Amino acid sequence: MAEDDTEHPPTDDPPPGEDSPTGAPSTAPGRRRRRRRWLMITAGALAFLLVACGALLWIAYRKLDGNIRTDSATDRLLAQLEAERPSRTAGAKGAENILLIGSDDRTGANATYGEAGGQRSDTTILLHLAADRRHATAVSIPRDVMVTVPACEKPDGTRTRPGLMQFNWAFETGGAACSIRAVEQLSGIRIDHYVIVDFTGFKSMVDAVGGVEVCVPQAIHDKDAKLDLPAGRQTLHGEQALGYVRARESLGDGSDTQRMGRQQQFLAALIRKVQSQGVLLNPARLWPVLDAATSSIQADGGLSSLGALYDLTQDLRGIPSTDVTFLTAPRRPYRFDSDRDEFVQPQTTQLFTALRDDRPITVRPPASSPGASPSAAALSPSLSRTPSPTPSPRPFASPGGATPSAGSDRAGGASPTAEASPTGFEGRTADVDSCSPH
Repeated sequence: MAEDDTEHPPTDDPPPGEDSPTGAPSTAPGRRRRRRRWLMITAGALAFLLVACGALLWIAYRKLDGNIRTDSATDRLLAQLEAERPSRTAGAKGAENILLIGSDDRTGANATYGEAGGQRSDTTILLHLAADRRHATAVSIPRDVMVTVPACEKPDGTRTRPGLMQFNWAFETGGAACSIRAVEQLSGIRIDHYVIVDFTGFKSMVDAVGGVEVCVPQAIHDKDAKLDLPAGRQTLHGEQALGYVRARESLGDGSDTQRMGRQQQFLAALIRKVQSQGVLLNPARLWPVLDAATSSIQADGGLSSLGALYDLTQDLRGIPSTDVTFLTAPRRPYRFDSDRDEFVQPQTTQLFTALRDDRPITVRPPASSPGASPSAAALSPSLSRTPSPTPSPRPFASPGGATPSAGSDRAGGASPTAEASPTGFEGRTADVDSCSPH
């Protein structure tokens, strides 16, 4: 066959297997296609993983957010009584006051802890977060302290009459709204948010963090609290932890004051546990904590979302345990019934006034064993400057009468402690180990 003498235009492509004029090896079209294919597969896989992770995070967020129950009925009642509630002082803008209520409800999953009936506030703590979020103060309100409870709306729509009664009866009578109004009336402090936790919820949260370590000074055998513990340092889980903070008759002098001391110690230990890296930085441990916490509470509309609780958690995380203070509102046996309590004055007024004005409270270790009942003399605080004459020591108004706020003296004048910072109340900070002497 004759050769083809037709001239062909020159091409820049080198023959297969040879180098290009620049010296770089040529890439075959097949290799380029395979590379593009792998890049597309990799990009698709990454996009799928991102979408899947985003979907899982959204599902988890919705699940946790949906766990929280909103107490809309209490929000409605408080809104109707807005004109009667205290206002925030100019010096406390940015501070937050949260009422933590431990309900002794005996219905449903809590029926094993006693006969079903009206619920009362077994534990009530006023948590004050400073405006600068550098310190926090948790004040226990004695459940047996005698106070004037305002008129409250009952679940059936009827209204009660104001009267002198044990503080924890307010919750039984009119629920969280009645407890909040009673605290606001006796303290002059505006309650911004509230959280209600029952027995079952408390146990779930303790189990979620893997238990809480406490120091038991003496062996405990309490059938009512379902508690049987040897003396010494040990880690308590759900049922044991609940029994420990509920036990009363079989420990110490059997007073509610000592029980509040143990509750404060337990909460301090719980804060240390949650702040530890083993919980906050470990997703496998953090998820059950979040799930248990959100499933265990009932809160107001402003706090019943995962975002709001996250912000609150971040605020608490940023406060060193040395600046988280626990104490009990100064109390002593009620003059007409030693089984009840009354507030010690003027110390109680000084305490609430300082919190209302967002001034820090300094505490000193209890004079005796942890949780011991302090005397009225021991509760006397030292002040940063000499105050004007203190208010009348009368702890509360007469039944049906108006209770003056903690921010004004009984004669209607300005607060005598407006510029004083009370120090020296018996209490503890969250960093103190319950096994240490003080």
